[in-house]
Amino acid sequence: MKKIASNLKVLRESKGLSQESLASALVITRPRLGAYEEGRNEPPIEILVRLSDYFHISIDALLRADLRKTDLDALMKVGKNRVLFPVLIDKENNDLIEVVTARASAGYLNGYADPEYIEKLPMMNLPFKVTGKHRTFPIQGDSMPPLKTGSFVVGKYMESLDEIKNGNTYILITKDEGIVYKRVYRGNNLSTIDLHSDNKNYQPYKVKAKDVLEIWEFVCCLHTSDKKDEEISLDSVMHMLKSMKVEIEGIRKS
Repeated sequence: MKKIASNLKVLRESKGLSQESLASALVITRPRLGAYEEGRNEPPIEILVRLSDYFHISIDALLRADLRKTDLDALMKVGKNRVLFPVLIDKENNDLIEVVTARASAGYLNGYADPEYIEKLPMMNLPFKVTGKHRTFPIQGDSMPPLKTGSFVVGKYMESLDEIKNGNTYILITKDEGIVYKRVYRGNNLSTIDLHSDNKNYQPYKVKAKDVLEIWEFVCCLHTSDKKDEEISLDSVMHMLKSMKVEIEGIRKS
């Protein structure tokens, strides 16, 4: 819980509050709040709940995120509280996009909600302005030509399946299949969605709406169709992105 000290100070200062006024709102003493901010004591669960309610931010974000590195106004609201889904920016105020590499994709199903997993992903920014939360995912297989294994798609986070436009392409994170990139259709039966491949050798199939953990609307692709499978590597993808004037930050981060 070592991040709670700095996070508490960041949140307080973001609201222009003094320690005295925040302590009063939390029904604790100012010295006690000071001890939390300085890391001399850790707040118990009842104080974490009060902080979560007061700032409308999840307890998970309070404990595990580094809010100094996030845009607090960009944290997405789910119900009463916000979840840890920050839009990251660089020193020039450009939006940064996480890159889920092929290696990292194997653990995405377990790590997509884990701030520490997301924090370790390499970052990039695109040579055009984006708004909203974006992330880059790897393509596996040949079901969506001309993309193939080694290519990447950039997606914009969608808060609800209700935002799906029939026939458009999306990256979906599902309980059973992990990351899939498909053309999506929703019919009258809102409990399922139909996933179609552009390669007609693959049959359409249905997934249960409740099994969709995340959905990202297709924005653009970065493909390596001119390379043989054995030539595709992280270095070759880096070269491709750089040739497109896509700036990479920490791509070699382990």
